[in-house]
Amino acid sequence: MAAFALCLSLQAQTTSPEDYLRRYNNLVQRVGAAGVGVETLLDKWAADYPDDLEMLLARFSFCFMRSESTQVIQLDRDRYLGNAPILPFTDSLGVKRNYFEDPQYDDDLFSQAEQALNRAIELHPERLDLAFLRVTALTAYEKESPDMALSVLKSIVDRHYKTHPGWVYPGIDRVDDETFKAFIQDYCVSFFRIGSNASAEAFRTLSEHMLSYCKDDPLFMDNIGSYWFVSRKDHKKALKYYNAVLKKHPGDVTAIRNCILLARNEKNVKLEKKYLPMMAKYGETENDRLAAAARLEVLKKKK
Repeated sequence: MAAFALCLSLQAQTTSPEDYLRRYNNLVQRVGAAGVGVETLLDKWAADYPDDLEMLLARFSFCFMRSESTQVIQLDRDRYLGNAPILPFTDSLGVKRNYFEDPQYDDDLFSQAEQALNRAIELHPERLDLAFLRVTALTAYEKESPDMALSVLKSIVDRHYKTHPGWVYPGIDRVDDETFKAFIQDYCVSFFRIGSNASAEAFRTLSEHMLSYCKDDPLFMDNIGSYWFVSRKDHKKALKYYNAVLKKHPGDVTAIRNCILLARNEKNVKLEKKYLPMMAKYGETENDRLAAAARLEVLKKKK
């Protein structure tokens, strides 16, 4: 009888991490990552395997999604957090009173999500996808002022270039410098799209931080040019950066295109005629090259 009881006890404790993951995935398919029953399953999973990576990621997803809600706000602008209004509206006086979705986060639940993710990162410091997941969550949470997200990104950049950690990113065979730069550029673009003064400064700061390790890299030099062109409307400084790119990388289409746009904004035909031949030569598509050549011919015929 005692042996039989022991056998039952052992069977009751044989749920493996893989079994929990399978049960979790099946449940999420039915009710969603923050649905009914998910928390109970996560608690049991955590009790048996407190440091299981999949459990920690599931806990992060549960707490993050539970922390998030949405309200509608009215703003006198065209975009908010990079998004168009859900209800565009202009009153009888011509004043824009657009309505936007505004995400809100419960601080306590977001903190719980962070704790689970930070533990996962602590246990798997080589996983670049986890580090970036933290940045993505912080960017969403901070909305127009991504200060913490910027700080974490800078530390990731420092680690990449100073210690060469040998990152692991599921689905990617090897995270080389070019792959890493592409990831960082995605966050630069994300900051730029948010469109606030603070996010523009984060865009510039992150780009400059990358340039401290990758001197004269056209990707991030173009970013600084775009900061001055779009965010600060200082065309002189923007042109300085774009020309610096073209001096070292004469075929950089981003710099060429932005110089043409800048010239058109200023209605500076002479300046536009300087950059159109570059687009006619280096344009990414035949259409770009032909359009630039045609535009140049039209400008040459004007007095």
